[in-house]
Amino acid sequence: MEIAIIAHDGKKAEMVQFLNEHKEILLQKSISLISTGTTGKKVKKAGFEVTRLLSGPLGGDAQIAARVAEGKCDMVLFFRDPLEKHPHEPDVLMLMRLCDVHDVPLATNLATAELLIKAI
Repeated sequence: MEIAIIAHDGKKAEMVQFLNEHKEILLQKSISLISTGTTGKKVKKAGFEVTRLLSGPLGGDAQIAARVAEGKCDMVLFFRDPLEKHPHEPDVLMLMRLCDVHDVPLATNLATAELLIKAI
């Protein structure tokens, strides 16, 4: 199972805390993590193996969207900051749309991420 981890700058600390709280689930051999570039640095620093793609504003969100469309990514945990402006918002919306089109579970906040992780 491939899980994408993305977090806007204002949500990276919350995302790392979430990962640490669910380390037992996320470190299973059957789960591989991918992430956007800057988020991936934080994920690695927290002790997880992760495949880092480009930073979100440089195309990382689009890369994850492509993996969703190709059927490679099974779940997306996206800790969005809805109170900040993001220059790459069109890529974010594309990712969300493709998750809907391809029926891939997408969490955009902590509460939904908790539910998805507990369902594994």
